[in-house]
Amino acid sequence: VVHGRDVESPRNYQVLKRSDNNGRTWSSAKVMILPQQHVRAMSASIWIDPRGRMWIFWGQSFGQQDGRYGIWTIVTDNPDAENPVWSKPRRLGDGIMLNKPTVLSNGDWLFTSSVWKAENSIKVYASTDQGQTFHLRGTANVLPAEARGPDEPMIVQRQDGSLWMMVRSRGIAETVSHDCGKTWTPVKRIDGMRHPTARFFLRRLNSGSLLLVKHGPLDIRTRREKLMAFVSADDGKTWQGGLMIDEREKVTYPDGVQAEDGTIYIIYDYNRT
Repeated sequence: VVHGRDVESPRNYQVLKRSDNNGRTWSSAKVMILPQQHVRAMSASIWIDPRGRMWIFWGQSFGQQDGRYGIWTIVTDNPDAENPVWSKPRRLGDGIMLNKPTVLSNGDWLFTSSVWKAENSIKVYASTDQGQTFHLRGTANVLPAEARGPDEPMIVQRQDGSLWMMVRSRGIAETVSHDCGKTWTPVKRIDGMRHPTARFFLRRLNSGSLLLVKHGPLDIRTRREKLMAFVSADDGKTWQGGLMIDEREKVTYPDGVQAEDGTIYIIYDYNRT
């Protein structure tokens, strides 16, 4: 909710709506996440797990930014119901989690979060029991220190089993893990990939290719404009495409999902103030 230009404030809360016609129309509010006074609810994310359950994740902070934050979640077993029954909210760990979990080939679920601008700020939480419990598996450190910010990390598992994490930095940075997320290489900017200090979207498609949605061409740093889509068939070594999704300025924070029939849905905001 925006009061004037007060985009980020202790007044932020989250509202969940649903659509049964591919997004052409939307229902009234089905869920409202409205913490107690002075606690902010932000950065919501929706995920359907391998068992068909729907999870809602969001971040909480006392005041605008309390330096610790917290990942909270509710889950429903019947996401297609007109009014789903939700579990009690529970806190999974510290940080802000903007992006969907990654399911590894061994069945583990990995959740990325960040406490922002701190040493070993990127946290990787894991669940080995289908979401019943979570534990901190590892952390990643952004280098140099002055490049730290709202990290907004995203993980994909490569064909060789390693984990590749792309990170918002002054551009786009990366880190790799060869032990299922326990240890990570220092987070450093990707050579040759230019981007503003803004969120991007990375996800593996049903075909096995990777989808990247970013601002502008791969080798040109633009403003927060020109949302474009690229695909990679070799785990990010090379990229093809460059489909223009929205060329306007002030189009930011893309996210997406692919349906079983192959349709890719991308959502983002425009002129958020």
